Amino acid sequence: MKITHLCKLLGLLLGIIVLFGVVPRASAAEPIEIFDAHLHYNWEPKPYFSLDEVLALFKKHRVTGILATSRPNDGTRALVAAQAVGKAEGLWVVPFIRPYRIRADIGSWFNDPSIYDLVREEYARGGYRGVGEFHLTGRAAATDWVRKTVDFAVAHDLYLHAHADAEAIEILFAHNPKSRIIWAHTGFSLEPARVAALLDKYPTLWGELSYRGGITEGGRLSPAWRALFERYPDRFLIGSDTWINERWASYGEIIAGYRRWLAELPPEIAAKIAHGNARALFKDAAPPVR
Repeated sequence: MKITHLCKLLGLLLGIIVLFGVVPRASAAEPIEIFDAHLHYNWEPKPYFSLDEVLALFKKHRVTGILATSRPNDGTRALVAAQAVGKAEGLWVVPFIRPYRIRADIGSWFNDPSIYDLVREEYARGGYRGVGEFHLTGRAAATDWVRKTVDFAVAHDLYLHAHADAEAIEILFAHNPKSRIIWAHTGFSLEPARVAALLDKYPTLWGELSYRGGITEGGRLSPAWRALFERYPDRFLIGSDTWINERWASYGEIIAGYRRWLAELPPEIAAKIAHGNARALFKDAAPPVR
């Protein structure tokens, strides 16, 4: 009888413990963390979304790292400053120099010596890990000012973030074979076989997948891109490309879209593409920009 009473008492105590949360309860698995390797926080002349708003977006959607750029570079500095003072808790900011002052520079920077001066002056602030995103099509990449920019990046251990077609990618590597290039959009609609050929030819080329067509078919990961990810698990990154306000407004949807097809890959490959490859590239990140 005493044993029966003791069991009932123990059962009652266990129920009270669980009720008040003393024993941890199982929680739903957190979504895979994301390193956003193509982010713009443009200031023209000021951002549409406040710094607090974008930091809240990163936290809400478990974005734990960003490749930060802006036009002009004020927005990037604001993100780095937020990290430096602890305002961007849990966020790793990797700053790149955007070689644009205004949007019109997109079409002329590759022939503009003042842009080369801008890159050097911005670099002198300290902390930058790359140059870009910049835009190049075909032979526009063949100018002396692009070559100077490529050589500057190599000399100072900087990555290049290139929105470029396949021809321009080839020219960038021809300027300096030691270049390290993050290929924004990975050619947009370039056939997977050509993407694979370029990855084989250039070991220091990584594909960033924002706006990249063909990754999914009917809402599922396409066989061609599954094969690419399995063949080159260390060579792809993902990004939001928040170049217009609408991309910020749909930020959560963009990140969720990545997670849907990442979930179809083996976990170790998904983790590399989601965040591991970016962290491997920038593990030696310099001190923050002043």
